[in-house]
Amino acid sequence: MFNGSGRLFRRREKLEPSQKFGRRLRAIFTSGKLDQAEWDELEATLLGADVGTNATRSILADMRERMSRKDEPVEALRATLLAALACEQTRDIELRKSADGTPRVLLIVGVNGAGKTTSVGKLAHLAVEEGAQVVIAAADTFRAAATEQVETWAKRAGAQLISGEPGGDPAAIAFDAVKSAKESGADLVLVDTAGRLHTKVDLMNELGKVRRVVEKGAAVDEILLVLDATTGQNGLTQAKVFGDAVALTGVILTKLDGSARGGIIIAIQQELGIPVKFVGLGEGIDDLAPFDAELFVEGILS
Repeated sequence: MFNGSGRLFRRREKLEPSQKFGRRLRAIFTSGKLDQAEWDELEATLLGADVGTNATRSILADMRERMSRKDEPVEALRATLLAALACEQTRDIELRKSADGTPRVLLIVGVNGAGKTTSVGKLAHLAVEEGAQVVIAAADTFRAAATEQVETWAKRAGAQLISGEPGGDPAAIAFDAVKSAKESGADLVLVDTAGRLHTKVDLMNELGKVRRVVEKGAAVDEILLVLDATTGQNGLTQAKVFGDAVALTGVILTKLDGSARGGIIIAIQQELGIPVKFVGLGEGIDDLAPFDAELFVEGILS
């Protein structure tokens, strides 16, 4: 499994935008008690951070219940946020091939500009650091510079790259990557799919085809949606549509270092039941960290 959650702690300074959200929350509780004005401010702060209407209601109800038990306000807030970030679907991502030698396969999907290919490169680097042998499938055959971009990341990460001709069949490239991983004994295949608008039905259906073809060679262990944290609630719409096309198992939330709307993490897990598995905290190859709810809450409230 990925063991780099400590990166989130070491990069707390890159959570500065989200820490502003945390400081606003803490400031509300300085009096030690909440009257209606403070409750209204708390609601406005949560909504302003893109926590979302339903999740905000749930958090307020939980806070009221904890406060009724005379819990210390900041501790009640910490416990409430941790509860809001809990997700039943959370599971570790295996990095080592299965006992029968079949590689693990991660399908990476998302809209254009979310940071998908960059995230693939950073994931490969993180896995290689953990001792895994990684193959990247350059399955974005639509964008002219896509293969060149992912080739650069593969070299930086120390991963093998399988690519095809421009305009080629993405599913065939993904299948070839799995075949190559089996032959070389690699542990992990990362499939970098083409960015697509969630409103384009034909392109969304293509993701289903990629998965079906890949599964002729190996099971798809994870389908991770890359979301840009700065898109706010629009990210939820994207996630719902992608989730209808392929069964998402998690989210990679990018550009968290540039967004004061860290509440979108809560919205994703509360509204969709999909865990945030990784967060992007910058441009560097090391600036991707497995998401850890406790470290995140501690980071924004510190």
